[in-house]
Amino acid sequence: MKRNFAHSFFLVLLFLVTLTFFGLIKEYLLATFWSIVLALLFRRTQDRILNRVGDKKNLAAGLTLTGILLMVILPLFLIGYAVTTEGIDFYNQIDSGEIKVKEYLDNLRSQVPVVERFLENLNLDVDQLRSSINESLANISKTIASSIFSFTQNFIGFVIQLAIMLYVLFFFLRDGRDLVKKLVWVLPIGDEKEWALIRRFESVARATVKGSLVVAMAQGSAGGLLFFFVGIPGAVLWGVLMTIVSLLPLGSGIIWIPAAIIFFVQGEITKAIIIVLVGSLLIGLLDNFLRPRLVGNDTKMPDYLILLSTLGGLTWVGISGFVLGPIIAAFFITCWEMMGENSNQPKETEVPDR
Repeated sequence: MKRNFAHSFFLVLLFLVTLTFFGLIKEYLLATFWSIVLALLFRRTQDRILNRVGDKKNLAAGLTLTGILLMVILPLFLIGYAVTTEGIDFYNQIDSGEIKVKEYLDNLRSQVPVVERFLENLNLDVDQLRSSINESLANISKTIASSIFSFTQNFIGFVIQLAIMLYVLFFFLRDGRDLVKKLVWVLPIGDEKEWALIRRFESVARATVKGSLVVAMAQGSAGGLLFFFVGIPGAVLWGVLMTIVSLLPLGSGIIWIPAAIIFFVQGEITKAIIIVLVGSLLIGLLDNFLRPRLVGNDTKMPDYLILLSTLGGLTWVGISGFVLGPIIAAFFITCWEMMGENSNQPKETEVPDR
């Protein structure tokens, strides 16, 4: 009785200490999560460098971290700077009247009278609708400006998170295998199940980042180049927006389709056709062919579950949710599969004597 009480007390203490610890570092959990993901993605690179430099783990981890900085972090900083600059310029152009929304709407109204007649048939006041659109666009531009300002204000916090992620990443690169072995040793659910969960985490993280993110970046890059060649200002900003919406079920068409319609209405038929052809044949095909092969096949999850888990992750933790959501869904499936295997194990039965 005394031994059971001591064991139960220790389990309660372990739970409380663990809960307190995660509460203590909760502000840095996402930074730690991305350290784990990047360590998994660059594990093979780390192993190759380690084989070349001998048994110098610190040097290998440092070289791998330098490569991550040059190949991942620095390009993201440059893209972020370009997006911030173009976003501020876009807001200033609307605020100063250089981009005259009212004139664009008046031109649309004169060039496409059928739209006005259609709205009148619906008993909608065109002038009131135009005023509402003006007000909405003004609010959108203010929201963009305030978001950029908020990002600038939180820049120090972002740098701290980045520094912590890189610091923790160094140790995950250097000691990752030992940490995983210690985790398997500590967890009490059985080594076979623990290794299955770890492999599941690794496969989903790799597939989601190298699949969803690669597809989204390919679509965003293609869309940004398309907008640049047809003369749409802020091509980098629009390309990044296409990358973001490509991570969602909406797809990049929510951006390039309205651009094609605007060119068509303005009489620039060639540009409209180019956008439609490139958008549907190139950008659309990148999503339809690459995403199922890079994400769905590797994660071994149905498309609807990937969709639901991605949306749930984005709603829960923001942009990091496009990786975290599918990982949680994969753990959910794997744990229930393990439960089913345990429950349906064949029982040994004695063969009756004849």
